[in-house]
Amino acid sequence: MIAWWGTAMLCYVTPKEHLGLPNRDDVKTGVITYKIAAHAADLAKGHPGAQAWDDALSDARFEFRWEDQFNLALDPETAREFHDETLPAEPAKTAHFCSMCGPKFCSMKISQQIRNEHGDGSTAVATDTDFDAEAVAGMAAKSEEFAASGNRVYLPLAD
Repeated sequence: MIAWWGTAMLCYVTPKEHLGLPNRDDVKTGVITYKIAAHAADLAKGHPGAQAWDDALSDARFEFRWEDQFNLALDPETAREFHDETLPAEPAKTAHFCSMCGPKFCSMKISQQIRNEHGDGSTAVATDTDFDAEAVAGMAAKSEEFAASGNRVYLPLAD
């Protein structure tokens, strides 16, 4: 919150703050935590670069571009280490699933399959006899509004 309101400086704090001398890993944890706080503040302030970075990471995640995901992470080294703990083989860096859900239950893969089978949703709303005309018109209007706002789920907060 303080960064959002325009503080002049953010500081990092280690897990051992005032409990002991921090080691290298403690300092790294503190710096990464600082980066997360600074990035959250940039997002809250509507900084376009911060949102573009998040969008790029989300796109890389959805498209299974693992190297891009690692490189866009706040801590690329740790991102690679986390990935390689469960999927260490080199082919896993081109796999179209992650270790969490596996190949059968990956939400990204399922979403891509639905898009491939049924289109990307850019076509007009299909009418169904169970829907009344008002509901269909309302959905079409919301679709146009969403498209006009850039097809992004997360938009900057209004002033």
